[in-house]
Amino acid sequence: MSETVIREVTSGVWTFSKPFTRSGFWPIGGRSTAIKLQEGGVWVLASTPLDTETKAKIDELGPVKYIISPDAVHHMFLGDFKKVYPTAKLIATDAAAQRHEDPELKFDGAWGKDDPSTKYGFENEIDSCFFSGHGNKEVAFLHKASKTLVEADLLFNLPAKEQYSKSKSSGSFWGLNVAPYGWLHRKMVWSLGTDKDAMKRDVKTVSEWDFDRIIPCHGDVIETEGKKAWNDVYRDYMV
Repeated sequence: MSETVIREVTSGVWTFSKPFTRSGFWPIGGRSTAIKLQEGGVWVLASTPLDTETKAKIDELGPVKYIISPDAVHHMFLGDFKKVYPTAKLIATDAAAQRHEDPELKFDGAWGKDDPSTKYGFENEIDSCFFSGHGNKEVAFLHKASKTLVEADLLFNLPAKEQYSKSKSSGSFWGLNVAPYGWLHRKMVWSLGTDKDAMKRDVKTVSEWDFDRIIPCHGDVIETEGKKAWNDVYRDYMV
């Protein structure tokens, strides 16, 4: 039985959640997100394998127009998505493009390399903010219609209960949780800031966005009061 949990979080926004263990021992879960665009086509943050169930649901939503990598480390499955959806634009951070192992994989855009004013085509519906001062070169996304923030390693919400809900594992790690409203998460995001001034700028940008929900790659979806959670995790950057 597949361990992928497929769910429509809100109208037109689907998540594909499954187990993932970082460094072989930390169960943080993995998640891809697909958004059906009002202008036609599908925008996909591709962070998990394109298994049979995932592909079937994405194909139901429409033709894939954008394949997105949200930071330097979530790039393992970009090639698989691009092979299946060859006409889609592949957009990633420059750090991910440099680290990807397939030299023949062509990118149509790269945060951190392109001019900051570059438009990729989805901006009428989805805003983006590139965190140049983050160690993983993260990108945050705002789906404006659903007031949903989509991100990878900017904010965790562990334990990853949904992502392990079809697994034999509980997804817990000795009771150690990285989640909003805890000192550990605040310490982690502070340590990942390699340029504190740039982080303060971009944290403020996201804080000023109009969102209530957060879909992280790692941990459970924060269904409401996401802005409050964001401001708590990043409060040391907002002083």
